Amino acid sequence: MPGKTTKPSAKSAGKTIAKKAAKKVLKKVAKKTSAKASKPRTAPAESQPEKTATPRLLSGGNPQIAKAYGDAPVQAYIAAMPGWKSAIGRQIDTLVERAVPEVYKAVKWNSPLYGIEGEGWFLSLHTFTNYVKVAFFRGTSLDPMPPGESKTPHTRYLDVREHEPIDEAQFIAWVKQARKLSGEKM
Repeated sequence: MPGKTTKPSAKSAGKTIAKKAAKKVLKKVAKKTSAKASKPRTAPAESQPEKTATPRLLSGGNPQIAKAYGDAPVQAYIAAMPGWKSAIGRQIDTLVERAVPEVYKAVKWNSPLYGIEGEGWFLSLHTFTNYVKVAFFRGTSLDPMPPGESKTPHTRYLDVREHEPIDEAQFIAWVKQARKLSGEKM
């Protein structure tokens, strides 16, 4: 019929309202974005707080470092070790690299791990209140065995204390032997 107007259906009316609402939202976002772009983004350097995240120390002073692979997380762990323990960590890291130049590193479970990529881990260290514990995962196969016993059948420990120097020759010998044994898959 020529003079009769039809009402839009509820469905098409809803689509029209949704389109209009979306256009309004887009306009608001565009205004905010352009307003932000015109404002300076940072304050002067002297008023900016320094954003260096210091790792949280867990019980015994063990640094909490996120799980990661490579040298960088291990170096972050060592740098975060409190007091004299950091020097011990650097010494252990240096000795392991000297004994096994192709060593693969990671931090897992808040402990640095050393191994051969694809072959597993042979050594880890962990920070405690009065010492740094070095774990040889196949330590019972080393000659001579490291002195510390473990609840794990094949693991042996070396506890390094503040005023007790590491016997570097013996440590390197253990690391070289440990490298040749099948590592722990973790």
